[in-house]
Amino acid sequence: MNQTTETDSMRINLQRTYKDAINALNSLQSNFASIEATKKLGPSVNRNELSINEVHEFTKRLGYTPTDFNKLNIIHITGTKGKGSTCAFTESILKQYPISKIGLYTSPHLKSVRERIRINGQPINQEKFAKYFFEVWDKFTTTKSDPQEWPTLQPCDQVKPMYFKYLTILSFHVFLQEGVDTAIYEVGVGGTYDSTNIIDKPTVTGISALGIDHTFMLGDNIASITENKTGIFKKGVPAFVSKQSEYPETHELIEKRAKQLGVSSLEFVDTEDLPNVKLGLSGEFQKQNAALAIRIANSHLKTIGITQDLPEFNNNDVKIKKLSNKFIKGLENVDWPGRCQIINNNPTGITWYIDGAHTIESINASSTWFKQEQLKLEKPKRRALLFNQQGRENYAELLEKLFNVTYGTGSEPQIKFDDVIFTTNTTWSSGQFNSELISKNTSEDAVKKLEVQNNLSEVWGKLDGGVSKRHVFADIETAVNYLKDLGDEDLQVFVCGSLHLVGGFLVVLDNERD
Repeated sequence: MNQTTETDSMRINLQRTYKDAINALNSLQSNFASIEATKKLGPSVNRNELSINEVHEFTKRLGYTPTDFNKLNIIHITGTKGKGSTCAFTESILKQYPISKIGLYTSPHLKSVRERIRINGQPINQEKFAKYFFEVWDKFTTTKSDPQEWPTLQPCDQVKPMYFKYLTILSFHVFLQEGVDTAIYEVGVGGTYDSTNIIDKPTVTGISALGIDHTFMLGDNIASITENKTGIFKKGVPAFVSKQSEYPETHELIEKRAKQLGVSSLEFVDTEDLPNVKLGLSGEFQKQNAALAIRIANSHLKTIGITQDLPEFNNNDVKIKKLSNKFIKGLENVDWPGRCQIINNNPTGITWYIDGAHTIESINASSTWFKQEQLKLEKPKRRALLFNQQGRENYAELLEKLFNVTYGTGSEPQIKFDDVIFTTNTTWSSGQFNSELISKNTSEDAVKKLEVQNNLSEVWGKLDGGVSKRHVFADIETAVNYLKDLGDEDLQVFVCGSLHLVGGFLVVLDNERD
């Protein structure tokens, strides 16, 4: 847990600005040293269980019980790949219906932390964020936990939850105070022990595509990960799960877990169920997320009493016969930056292809999308790759997957890169981050030495035989400026590997300095 000094608290209490809220929030970030220390605790200490119990305790100190959140009519969604897009599709559909206020809680953010807490599609403004942030902050400063029950929270009057936990608790407070009628919650990591899983009775739960990720917390095999993800299932609540084409062996375990946890119904959703409609998000794989969102939104609307203008189904309510115009409009108008996003109307003249993919499965999907987009072009183009993955030990494996997809094998068409650039997630050439992009979850020493970036460059050199021009830069601004110097209307740039990289890239591209 994190502690703040009395001086820090006095300074924060005096100013109460949005900037102070961000500074206070950043003080709650985990850091590389504490993560490494946690890893060394070994299997005898169930940090996951302790972590979610702490969320229950802090929520109680704020004056809420999990049942209080039922009035938010919560939709709870997890998965490895596509859970954020599924949330975005679901929100966009629900916005077409007479629901006064729709809340959306997701992570991570791209440019501003306020993106994580949205109402009716918009991040809450700076004034409201600061107001509600300090209401929660002050409550945790002036209340205490039982030291016998919670020895890990000593000294009780100064400890605050870690960054993600704090934002999760803050989101509940914001949505309740703002009178939100429906809230969509994206799980952060896993399911069973995620901070969001204090939800008592959601209206519906959903699981998107599963894969191998966060193995330290969830286990290094698909069975363990599936076990954890299905932990969001609730008794008497319907569950919808994307058909697991990459891991079909998980279906049996998902069915077993649904029975154990007493869901009212379980349905596997296939892309074949999706009519031929235009989607607001690019990428063939988004059809899977859209199909899942349709079933989640339809179930939720029925639960809250909305029965008009819903999709028509046949085959025992499994296959979609016809989508309503509201669903079609919602799918078409969805907005989810940083995920298969194309920017080509910008002063640089460069076409940027942006996706925050950071798992093997998502890298495969994202690279396939980029390759398909490139194969549509009529004349040869110059291409560059901007890549980083600072936080995962399998970063070389991710890069190799990207190479294998784009360069292809055998007689497959090839998409090659003329320039390949590896950078840290540091925002500016001054060595500074924008204050809302600071991350303390990696080794600062390794970042300064560019260890990951140099290793990635070596990996790429072996993969393509040293044909591409390889570059290693210490920050995103320098990388973008290099690409701008190369830039003309023929340059196609693929930005991939991390949502943290994508967020910093978008800030630099728009020159949005603090």
